[in-house]
Amino acid sequence: MTVLLVILHIIISVFLILVVLVQQGKGADLAGAFGGGGSQTAFGARGATTLLHKLTTGFFIAFILTSLAIGILLGRPRGSVMAGQPAAAPTAPATPAPASK
Repeated sequence: MTVLLVILHIIISVFLILVVLVQQGKGADLAGAFGGGGSQTAFGARGATTLLHKLTTGFFIAFILTSLAIGILLGRPRGSVMAGQPAAAPTAPATPAPASK
């Protein structure tokens, strides 16, 4: 289960990276490089939501969910390999030999 979840997490991570890299930046034109577009608001104009924006949001949500699931699955205490074995009888400690002069 954990292995499949990690594989899915890696695939989602790669797609998220690719979708983010394909997007065009907000100030990617030449005027944006020199401070153009000063009439925009403090955080830029609100454009229409594109398909890439929706994909980014979807992959981000999937990334967070798989991260949480992996953290929960790996954070649980697991059983010991010695859980089914009977306890060994305690042995008496060896007495040290007297020191000779």
